[in-house]
Amino acid sequence: QMTLVESGGGSVQEGGSLMLSCLHSEYSYGAYSMGWFRQTPGKKREELEGVAAIDSAGVTSYSESAKGRFTISKDRAKNTLYLQMNSLTPEDTAKYVCVAAPRVEVTRLPWAGIWGQGTQVTVSA
Repeated sequence: QMTLVESGGGSVQEGGSLMLSCLHSEYSYGAYSMGWFRQTPGKKREELEGVAAIDSAGVTSYSESAKGRFTISKDRAKNTLYLQMNSLTPEDTAKYVCVAAPRVEVTRLPWAGIWGQGTQVTVSA
């Protein structure tokens, strides 16, 4: 079973930046996509909000709130997925979770997703 471990979360002031990392083991089921979702306080796991995704060819997609501010990338040699977050606002406060699945879209929870435990991001005004 693939494992994913996120890091890089923390507390930052509005306008600041953070880079999240997701170190993962090998995916055993062929080509896969990866993505970042976030869980805001008071919401259930089923209500995770898609933030960014990257497929096996490196094609990226973003939620409307992430476009222009966040950048998703991956380093195959290091088995690591990244999320560079700039111009953070208090509305970005959430637990950020990475996921691997045959297909990842920011508009829905992925089928057969393998999830990490998440890393907390807190943005203060």
